[in-house]
Amino acid sequence: MKILYAIQGTGNGHISRAREIIPHLQEFCECDILISGNQCDVELDVPVKFRFKGLSFVFGKNGGIDMWNTYINANLPNLKREIDALNVEDYDFVINDFEPVSAWACHKKKIPCIGLSHQGSLLSKKVPIPEKQNYFGQFILRNYAPAMVHFGFHFDSYDHNIFTPVIRSQVRESEVEELDYYTVYLPSFEDTRLLKKLSYFSETKWHVFSKKTKESYQVGNITIMPITNDAFVADMAKSKGVFCGAGFETPAEALFLKKKLMVIPMKGQFEQQCNATALEKMGVPVIKSLKRKHFPKIDAWLDSNDKVEVYYPDITRLVIRKVFEMNVMKLMHNNNWTEGYQLTLKKPGFESVEL
Repeated sequence: MKILYAIQGTGNGHISRAREIIPHLQEFCECDILISGNQCDVELDVPVKFRFKGLSFVFGKNGGIDMWNTYINANLPNLKREIDALNVEDYDFVINDFEPVSAWACHKKKIPCIGLSHQGSLLSKKVPIPEKQNYFGQFILRNYAPAMVHFGFHFDSYDHNIFTPVIRSQVRESEVEELDYYTVYLPSFEDTRLLKKLSYFSETKWHVFSKKTKESYQVGNITIMPITNDAFVADMAKSKGVFCGAGFETPAEALFLKKKLMVIPMKGQFEQQCNATALEKMGVPVIKSLKRKHFPKIDAWLDSNDKVEVYYPDITRLVIRKVFEMNVMKLMHNNNWTEGYQLTLKKPGFESVEL
């Protein structure tokens, strides 16, 4: 059996999860890799057969998406050419992590496409979402990378096809300490703004990982560092807490490492607004921006020792096996695509997790 595993290249989370998933995929089949988008700082350690420009957003400088540069970079004629050029018919099916080129190629050519992403979980009505409706954001989630069936990852298993996060082996095996500094990853803010805002908390040491610097430097109580996978994981594992955007992988890893966590959802990014809603319901403090009016909440977080307890077992291979079982049965016996499997994991003090 031959499949294509297609990965979104906007941000580091998709690539980080793929590093853990790919070895399990290779146990079951011959697997080619596709990446589209160019906003990630983490590389895969396996050959990538297809690299496309795709369709992705550009991080801004003040906590949101740079809509102008996103528009400029959104070359729709080129996207159409990439979709038409991709021979998805060479594969038995495609596993898609919110990647638009392969998803729309499958849609056009009637090739089975299985969504396996965090974004897929947000299509469930059981997942927490903001009270204020965002119809455009919901439209993007439904249509950006269409699939015949979606499996999702989230901070909790809210529905039968939603799994707890894939925590990288590197994170699971990290030596955890609690040193006197905080790890910061806020890629939608420019460094100068972070320096200005975080310097207000002069007695706190901040380690800021930046997409915009190639060399480390220090200004007062703040150290700015370039993003590398190993350095970021090691820093987070030894930190007193993590201050980051409301993406998925970094908050999930911080929770797994039993770190204090505070998040700022990106402005205009519906996925992060949903994540922030879920995290807030779990007890994670959320602020909307770095404006001075939110400083008291940051101060309270720094003074607090409150941590949210989670149970994230290593179920990655199990998830991949279930995805393959379902799709092999579909291909051989014409079963319903939406038929799933359920497995219940139990641990004292935690609710059952259904897969």
